[in-house]
Amino acid sequence: MHITDTIAEELAVRAAQVEAAVALLDEGATVPFIARYRKEATGGLDDGQLRTLEERLGYLRELEDRRATVIDTIREQGNLTDALEQAIRSAATKAELEDLYRPYKPRRRTRAQKAREAGLEPLADALLADPSRVPEQAAEGYLDAEQGVETVDAALDGARQILMERFAEDPGVSRELRERLWREGVLESRVVEGREQAGAKFADYFDYAEPIARIPSHRALALFRGRNEDVLGLRLDLPGAAEAEYHPAEGRIAAAFGIRDAGRPADRWLAATVRRAWRVKLHTRLEMELLLELRERAEATAIEVFGRNLRDLLLAAPAGPRVTIGLDPGLRTGVKVAVVDATGKLLETDTIYPHPPQKRHAEALARLRQLVETHGADLVAIGNGTASRETDRLVGELARDHLDRPVTRVMVSEAGASVYSASRTAAEEFPDLDVSLRGAVSIARRLQDPLAELVKIEPKAIGVGQYQHDVSQTHLARKLEAVVEDCVNAVGVDVNTASAALLAHVAGLSRRLAGNIVAHRDAHGRFHSRQALKAVSRLGDKTFEQAAGFLRIMDGENALDASAVHPEAYPVVERIAAESGRDIRALVGDRDYLRRLDPAAFTDERFGLPTVRDILGELEKPGRDPRPEFRTAEFREGVETIGDLEPDMVLEGVVTNVTHFGAFVDVGVHQDGLVHISAMSEQFVKDPHEVVAAGDVVRVKVMSVDAERKRIGLSMRLNDSARDQADAGPARGARGKPRRQSRPAKAEKPAPGGAMAAAFAKARKE
Repeated sequence: MHITDTIAEELAVRAAQVEAAVALLDEGATVPFIARYRKEATGGLDDGQLRTLEERLGYLRELEDRRATVIDTIREQGNLTDALEQAIRSAATKAELEDLYRPYKPRRRTRAQKAREAGLEPLADALLADPSRVPEQAAEGYLDAEQGVETVDAALDGARQILMERFAEDPGVSRELRERLWREGVLESRVVEGREQAGAKFADYFDYAEPIARIPSHRALALFRGRNEDVLGLRLDLPGAAEAEYHPAEGRIAAAFGIRDAGRPADRWLAATVRRAWRVKLHTRLEMELLLELRERAEATAIEVFGRNLRDLLLAAPAGPRVTIGLDPGLRTGVKVAVVDATGKLLETDTIYPHPPQKRHAEALARLRQLVETHGADLVAIGNGTASRETDRLVGELARDHLDRPVTRVMVSEAGASVYSASRTAAEEFPDLDVSLRGAVSIARRLQDPLAELVKIEPKAIGVGQYQHDVSQTHLARKLEAVVEDCVNAVGVDVNTASAALLAHVAGLSRRLAGNIVAHRDAHGRFHSRQALKAVSRLGDKTFEQAAGFLRIMDGENALDASAVHPEAYPVVERIAAESGRDIRALVGDRDYLRRLDPAAFTDERFGLPTVRDILGELEKPGRDPRPEFRTAEFREGVETIGDLEPDMVLEGVVTNVTHFGAFVDVGVHQDGLVHISAMSEQFVKDPHEVVAAGDVVRVKVMSVDAERKRIGLSMRLNDSARDQADAGPARGARGKPRRQSRPAKAEKPAPGGAMAAAFAKARKE
């Protein structure tokens, strides 16, 4: 099947849509541009479909390149048959392709290869074809001191090595056993002797077993982390196989090569060869491959979750252009203070010491009051790190007892603020500002506009999920960069106020071009039109085509420059204006009039219904922000540490992270609590993302507190009772892990003499 047909089938779309998207990608078009401005070509593929298409296109092209290499290599060896070539061309995955290639893969000389060179392959073939021959007698004819085959045992060992390799490298056998191990296999983990104390955090997995196909992403990654830290040992096998006299896989191998227990002289020797092929070669390889597959699947799922969490954080509600004071709390080093104006420009900084050991409380209150009144601030952003609740209480006292104007205080995640403070971007923005104060600026700005500020930080530093350091950093970075790009372009960027860091994520713009735009703006003043962007150094027609629709010129010469209407489509709007006899500025925002228009009346050969509908929608509300309305959470007074929590306490909090097993919520005690998926709603919840997103403000009830392990169990079902849950003995712990799976039942030991025959018979039936 052709690549485009394969992708079309996977996405459940037409091949023509895929072909158009592939052509645009190959021409250098970006996903946001294609999704927004080339709907006619792709049949309306959205950015999610296009990201999947782009990823699968890369994988399948790599597969085709590898397929060509495999065919060429085998052909050069003189081993390529029509049947083998057809099988190679039909392989749908890299694993299938490698199974077919394995017997022909150039490698170092194996024991089997040395045995062939010693002339022992005919002996192996003879015993396999005719088990009625006595192995020791047959081997006598193959002794050759010059070849190192001096004894019967040496000859038989060489023949065995040849057959073991043949059994282990048979593509059909490998595929069947791999599929069965994945379908039925159980992964067990046991603590490494002597590592119990050092690996206490993995205690849930010290004696654990679960079907490999059912292990969720977070548990798989925990298992692999435990193994990497030399705390856990992992083993994958079929249920009951360890206690059985003959492994089911041995029966499958035997059946594939016509080996059976008929009491003939070579049957026992062949059975032993099958057993060694399984235990020494196949099981080891398949276990490694399937654990790798489990890891890859777990990583893919985790990375998807990280991406969704990052999207929620970036698209969190902005407080908007309001004068804001940012506070980066600390104890001994004081609370760092930064005041920024409505555009994010730094106005003033300071450090106050209201907490121990200095305890200059009154002085800190007076200084904060002065800053609020001097600059007219009405928002205070407080970083959620050390001393955050103490600082929150300080600001609460300020607002209640010392100010005549209302001030809203908001707890803000400071994840990545220290990374930003020490970054080149921060140094370029504030070359003369102390590193410790830059974090306060970032905290203030991320309340005003999370997207504009968080793009300055490497996505991985924002803290978007558990185990993010355990997954492929290349794949994670690629995913998170794609999420940032999609979010930035979904919102749009004011080209006259945006930082170079934000501009660099606009479709078609590189970091260098973003810097050139800022440099041009600094040298020549604000841009008055999108067309003026063409004067920027190295910004050519192709780049302009990709980026222009996502760049906004507020209060510019052309009203459309502040909208998502692409300059190439301005003639469509001009036709609409001409037909209505109205000026374009008069059209913008006239919802009632625009909704009476027939989109089909304004289509042409280039712009079809999807584009015209988008244009009319954009004219109704130009430059609309897809982000939600800003609101804040109120942390409960007096609840500042995990020790202050009590069962059945109802609190307000902010969702910080959403996983497949639930959501973590910050309730203001410096340790997030977990709302397990089963406690998110009275209704069945398949995916926590259907209920909450990172940044959401929610009300929760405390169900359990384990201060020693720093685990907090929460419920969004406010009718739940912590006492009732304790009495019922819940099957899930504070982090949603199921109770340890019981070990597979021991298999009954087959009767002597008939065990092998029974296993082989069962294998043939399967």
